Amino acid sequence: MLETLLIRSRAVPPEPPRRRGATSVGPERDRFGVLRGVLSAVPWLQVGLGATIVLLAAMVPWATDRLLTAMDQQIIAVDVRGDFVGDSSVAVERAAGAWIGKSYFATDLAEVKAELERRPWVASAAVRRVWPGRLEIDIREKKPLAYWTDGRLVSRSGELFLPPNPEVAGRLPRLAGPDERVREVISMARAMSDQLAGYGLGFAGLSLEQRGAWTLTLSNGIEVVLGRDKVEQRFERFITVYENRLASRVDEVSRVDARYSNGVAVQWKSDVATAAPKS
Repeated sequence: MLETLLIRSRAVPPEPPRRRGATSVGPERDRFGVLRGVLSAVPWLQVGLGATIVLLAAMVPWATDRLLTAMDQQIIAVDVRGDFVGDSSVAVERAAGAWIGKSYFATDLAEVKAELERRPWVASAAVRRVWPGRLEIDIREKKPLAYWTDGRLVSRSGELFLPPNPEVAGRLPRLAGPDERVREVISMARAMSDQLAGYGLGFAGLSLEQRGAWTLTLSNGIEVVLGRDKVEQRFERFITVYENRLASRVDEVSRVDARYSNGVAVQWKSDVATAAPKS
């Protein structure tokens, strides 16, 4: 019986010895360990700060809109400032009155500016809000330089415009020419006017015909024909002849034709009177 027990005991494999402190880890517990490692590697402070910034950025437009809505009210008055000659502060205020009663914050100031600058005399309009419910408008008018063809005015910047009251511009020179050459006419007029002033002659007007011929008019009524070619040289020749021969008889001169190569042709007022038909 003893022998039989010994044989049976040999058939059962011995259990391997366990090391002190050793544990067995299953697949599920391994997964939790990896997850903990991943989570511990995440910079939670930076993530939290970034999420907070994104949230605040998303809330700013909403909060701003709610604040402006709470503060908004109607435009109750318009103040207009400027030095007026052709237009008037009353007329501009009346035009800007279309925005009274509209939203103080929602009103598009660029739209107000564009509408006012459509007025013939207005060169520029600066519009700003004044809390709690006013619009302040600064107007700069166009400065007329001369009368232009068909009753229009030309500004000092070379802009042609047709106001309903061009006569308020007062006494100005008269310029004429193709619209697309207005700046050329202005440049020539300024040069001639400055030079004439040095000889005591006033500038009254300058005309450029479609075919390119120039005609100068002095304030004493003398007409100077300069033609199409060598206009500056012909003008200089007229100045020379005037200074040497015509200054003492200026009241007798009606017209000077400077289109000659070596001099000028003078038409006297007496000749015009003689040629005029008698009634």
